[in-house]
Amino acid sequence: MNPTRICVFAGSKPGARAEYRNAAEALGREIADRNCGLVYGGGCVGLMGVLADAALSQGGHVTGVIPAAIFSKEVEHRGVSDLRVVSSMHERKSLMSELSDGFVALPGGLGTLEELFEVLTWAQLGIHTKPCGVLNVDGYYDGLLSFLDHAVAESLVGGIDRSLLIVEEQPAALLEQFAAYQAPPIEKWLDRRQT
Repeated sequence: MNPTRICVFAGSKPGARAEYRNAAEALGREIADRNCGLVYGGGCVGLMGVLADAALSQGGHVTGVIPAAIFSKEVEHRGVSDLRVVSSMHERKSLMSELSDGFVALPGGLGTLEELFEVLTWAQLGIHTKPCGVLNVDGYYDGLLSFLDHAVAESLVGGIDRSLLIVEEQPAALLEQFAAYQAPPIEKWLDRRQT
């Protein structure tokens, strides 16, 4: 598939390392350079803001989706191409999914993890067939990936389900994987509990 809009989940904090900011900038620029739209959480702070600013600086189209109740925490980005204000986190995630052709997680906190696992679960259930990936900046997601491998070894996550999560360290490589992505055939979905 050739995604035209990429949803990125990212921290509302900048994190402890410059590498996180650099990766957010690089991903925002890469999305815009590929003429893809960016869909994200709508904030102007932390890695979210860095990501949006980078895409905008390259002339990219940026759609922010933010619940009215958290304006004061994430501070909405008033410079984006399209700011959607929604009533709840559930509505935010639903709209972000509807607007997007693929999902990327940058380093982030609990909200980023929750958003990533929701879309990954939807892929597991066949609710969507869009690529899901993490940008594993400076090993940020190493522990999470090890846990998922442990869950596979313990027969609580299927190998096919584990393979739904694309992992790369560089934005260009991740988006190339998205462009080449093909969802598992329906037969694999039907018998995934055995694999």
